[in-house]
Amino acid sequence: EVQLVESGGGLVQPGGSLRLSCAASGFTARSVAMSWVRQPPGKGLEWVSIINAGAGITRYADSVKGRFTVSRDNAKNTLYLQMNRVKPEDTAVYYCGMGSGLGNALRGQGTQVTVSS
Repeated sequence: EVQLVESGGGLVQPGGSLRLSCAASGFTARSVAMSWVRQPPGKGLEWVSIINAGAGITRYADSVKGRFTVSRDNAKNTLYLQMNRVKPEDTAVYYCGMGSGLGNALRGQGTQVTVSS
């Protein structure tokens, strides 16, 4: 069964850091592009970052560029999102997903990130 399970969310102060994990099973994560997307309170899904298959070229939304880093551990079949210098506007449920992670793409159950003092 193809499955994605996110973890690592929580409450963090503005300016702090957090690392999200996404454990993939039922397929080889390095063989497909994978994304992080998020859903802020009362809003729709927004794309955050993508790591391509193979060489793992990465891209980021302007809102997180320079603060967030996506990476992949092929041995653990796990995707990560390192979040640094977080802001209150980063508060959202974060999902990892196949491809763009949007629309009908397979996503995990999500992990809540709350940025607040």
